[in-house]
Amino acid sequence: MIRRSRRINSTLGRITRAAARFGRSFGKIWRRSLQLRVVVSTLLLSFVVLLVLGLVLVSQITDSLLNVKLAAATEALDRARVTVERDLSSSDGAMSTETRLRQTRSLLTDRGTNSGQGSDDVGSFDTVLVVRNSVRDGHETIAGPANEVPTNLRSMVQGGQVAYQYSSVDNGSGTNVPALIVGTPTNSAIAGLELYLVFPLTNEQKMVNLVRGTLLTGAVVLLGLLAAIAWLVSRQVVIPVRSASRIAVRFADGRLKERMPVRGEDDIARLATSFNDMAESLSKQITHLEEFGGLQRQFTSDVSHELRTPLTTVRMASDLLYEARDELDPMYKRSVELLDKELDRFETLLTELLEISRHDAGMAELAAERMDMAIPIDGALATVRHLADDTGTELVLDLPAEPVLAEIDPRRVERILRNLLANAIDHGEHKPVTLTMRSDGDAVAITVRDNGIGLRPGEEKLVFNRFWRSDPSRVRRSGGTGLGLAISIEDARLHQGRLEAWGEPGKGTCFRLTLPLVRGHKLLGSPLPLKQSGNGRVLATEGDTS
Repeated sequence: MIRRSRRINSTLGRITRAAARFGRSFGKIWRRSLQLRVVVSTLLLSFVVLLVLGLVLVSQITDSLLNVKLAAATEALDRARVTVERDLSSSDGAMSTETRLRQTRSLLTDRGTNSGQGSDDVGSFDTVLVVRNSVRDGHETIAGPANEVPTNLRSMVQGGQVAYQYSSVDNGSGTNVPALIVGTPTNSAIAGLELYLVFPLTNEQKMVNLVRGTLLTGAVVLLGLLAAIAWLVSRQVVIPVRSASRIAVRFADGRLKERMPVRGEDDIARLATSFNDMAESLSKQITHLEEFGGLQRQFTSDVSHELRTPLTTVRMASDLLYEARDELDPMYKRSVELLDKELDRFETLLTELLEISRHDAGMAELAAERMDMAIPIDGALATVRHLADDTGTELVLDLPAEPVLAEIDPRRVERILRNLLANAIDHGEHKPVTLTMRSDGDAVAITVRDNGIGLRPGEEKLVFNRFWRSDPSRVRRSGGTGLGLAISIEDARLHQGRLEAWGEPGKGTCFRLTLPLVRGHKLLGSPLPLKQSGNGRVLATEGDTS
């Protein structure tokens, strides 16, 4: 019993999984195929219309047949009543009531069976004669199948009414067929005589079945034709749309000479013409922007290189003056110190301009090697340690106990972390800055969290723009150039990673760097959430889905 139950459960599980797979596949096709949706929608609407129309037609035809049958049956009942009354009045009164009823029924049945094909013909019918001899004991004299007459119909006839009712009767072979039963009281020589005529509706049933079959066949053929028409009509629209989609994809891939074929003068042709005009305009603008961008990158690179030579000369003269600054007048000494500081910033700016121009030109290369992530973290901390000491900022580390190995370019990762830490110190309002690292086996995430002025809504995207500053009046303690975060996000993308920012006014800022542990692997998530509590701890209610 247990094995049988397990077998049944296993079979049901396979059927359920197969149905789920089919549902997902059909759902995918349904979402992606406009033609399928048009054809199926047309079929469904057509099916509803045909179903309603068929029900109305069948109902009207059935009602018409029954009304004709009822009118003819009423006329036949009137004639039968006259015949019964005449026959019973002329029959021998010495015979028993039962015998007289049988003779009269035989006369009526023969007439119903052998009736001609006149307009008043209602087909064959059966006759039932019932005489209620005693009201007290309920004894009745019956001629014919009185059990086929419904009780409520008899009650109405006994009340003196001419009534009818639809019911089902035995056709003699054990099969019930629909029938119309009409009854009437009589004024014959036998008191209390009730007359019933039973009209089988076999012919009417066949007629209705024929009409239903004809309508069903016509509906199936019509649905097939409508499906073919919908498929052909939608195909005329879908094919140009698909062609436009393919051409748009190739156009987006850089094949700017792709155009849609124009055939005729209809709406599709006008769409193709408009698409081609748009593509031509975009192609010219893209070419112009590429030329302009190339000139801009070349200009930046040329200017950066050309400034190297005079900067080197000025640096040599500045170094000589800086070494002899103690022998100079205090005012000249201060000028020399400022000159040396600004030359350092100028050299950093040139270096970053060259680096950003290499990223823009697509010439930046990744020298990746497998190493412990603690190495670039230590290098970045060593570089910014003096900034933290000068501002009294505490640097808090939250690193895992086990080493985290990843394929990275240590120079670029160290530069990212150095920029993030320097930025946090600049905007941290002398409050602790927390660096947290976690790994989940597929990726490593490093967050740098400060508790300073924070970011206003929308600024989390602007912080990576070149030369953007949240508050231009603030002094950069780190001597930043405004390109650090722009270079950092390019370095993160070069690793196929992500660099993201979050902040709220008065609650500080958090930057998250997420890198794959293996070069080339796609990031599906991040081990650390972007939003953290004010003390650098991960919020228990925050999860990461990006």
